[in-house]
Amino acid sequence: QVQLVESGGGLVQAGASLRLTCAASGRIFSNYAMGWFRQAPGKEREFVATVSASGLSSSYARGLQGRFTISRDNAKNTVYLQINNLSPEDTAIYYCAAASVRDTVVEDAGYDTWGQGTQVTVAS
Repeated sequence: QVQLVESGGGLVQAGASLRLTCAASGRIFSNYAMGWFRQAPGKEREFVATVSASGLSSSYARGLQGRFTISRDNAKNTVYLQINNLSPEDTAIYYCAAASVRDTVVEDAGYDTWGQGTQVTVAS
């Protein structure tokens, strides 16, 4: 099983950009599909993006592609989430997750391991 640690969150102004990082350790990172989810205050956790184990395939929640970009560097055991043009509606705790499959996974039930999350707060 991999262990995941997110970083890169913070308090930013609307219109800013952030790059979230998820560092993995443990099992062979390149065998795992990875995903990002977020949970806003008072709301359920929702899918944001996923990338295949190879990094060649990705998928995004409807409405987020364009501002959100998921990528991974298997040599560094790291997955990233670039978020551009942030709005207050993006305020949430962002979690990365690992799935022991190679293809992209959009359902949270498909993930085996979760990080502790990183807080993103966007001020208007």
